[in-house]
Amino acid sequence: MDHKITIIGLGYVGLPLARLFSTKYPVVGFDINEKRIADLNAGKDDTLEVEDDLLKSALVPNNPDFGETGLFCSNKYEDIADSNIYVVTVPTPVDKNNRPDLTPLYKASETVAKVLKKGDIVIYESTVYPGVTEEECIPVLEKNSGLKFNVDFFAGYSPERINPGDKLHTVEKILKVTAGSTPEIGKIVDDLYKSVIVAGTHLAPTIKVAEAAKVIENSQRDINIAFVNELAKIFNLMGIDTHDVLTAAGTKWNFLPFKPGLVGGHCIGVDPYYLAQKAQEFGYHPEIILAGRRMNDSMGQYVASETVKQMLRQDLKVNGSDVLVLGFTFKENCPDVRNTKVVDVVKNLEDYGINVSIYDPWANPEEVKHEYGLETSTKPPFKKYDAVVLAVSHKEFENLNIKNLLSEKGIIYDVKGILAKEDGVKRL
Repeated sequence: MDHKITIIGLGYVGLPLARLFSTKYPVVGFDINEKRIADLNAGKDDTLEVEDDLLKSALVPNNPDFGETGLFCSNKYEDIADSNIYVVTVPTPVDKNNRPDLTPLYKASETVAKVLKKGDIVIYESTVYPGVTEEECIPVLEKNSGLKFNVDFFAGYSPERINPGDKLHTVEKILKVTAGSTPEIGKIVDDLYKSVIVAGTHLAPTIKVAEAAKVIENSQRDINIAFVNELAKIFNLMGIDTHDVLTAAGTKWNFLPFKPGLVGGHCIGVDPYYLAQKAQEFGYHPEIILAGRRMNDSMGQYVASETVKQMLRQDLKVNGSDVLVLGFTFKENCPDVRNTKVVDVVKNLEDYGINVSIYDPWANPEEVKHEYGLETSTKPPFKKYDAVVLAVSHKEFENLNIKNLLSEKGIIYDVKGILAKEDGVKRL
């Protein structure tokens, strides 16, 4: 069976996948964002997930036909009409009340339904709770296409495992879980991914199993980080350096090497809410999962209050003081500001009447302004601050002489625990 693939959504997940598939298949990358399409066709990826030279080498000037290879990026429905495989890679966020927001999935499914034909396969990669593909997305496809599921068209699920900013564990080097709506379709989906994923694949027995596998990957990580965050709060009260404790405990062969910190991003800080939502629909209140979320969501406020405590101990005036926050993205060496928890640190510092400046060489100031209403700078600061909060461990900060940015009694609060222990440095 010949394949022509359309990737719906060309963000951190979709673009690397589209580029990879284009080495073996004709691929159309579809995104509703006109600027994003224009940038990609010019060979520029502002997510920095695909290097410009690699992107340019994958691009083709015209919509490729069956039997050809290459990536064609478009926002026009007619360009995706002749594909027979549709891969949906749109985000699955939560709303302000931390309830799953499936709107992007519904919209993407409506887009696919407009061009869906007999024999087509729709594969979802978005992180969801078990049952979303078949119970939420498939009805949208059926309603808007007039076709019948598992008779006229089929579905698959292969959860994304992209780690933004990670140049070591790229998409082709991460083992891929796959699943199909029938055993035969499962084999087709598995073979499709197996043809480009050098790390191999794992064919799950059902779509629901694959959905559940993905959502617990991030829930497990969230709970582990919540545990060390709680330890950090306890050891801080005792006057013990948490990182010293973790280093000592880490000498045991089976100790898990998690560190305290801010937990944001599009996966770890979100996915547990999807699982919790589904559990509650079945009448079960997930205690450990939600307790972990509450702990991790509290860390921004905790970092701010601990910074203020350190300032007061140095007899520094808090109201009207100047504090520099280093880093705003949700993780190091990556421009992704989605669901960053650094914003909680900033907002809580501002609640104390502090003037907060933010320096992040990776974050797009326009995006930060649009999403969070905050001003950030991509250029190093030169003035003196009463406190510096190292929130994200970008490589640029390794050679930054932070002490030169401090006033006479200024303090450093090291959220990431990457600075040496010395006077004036407090580690989370």
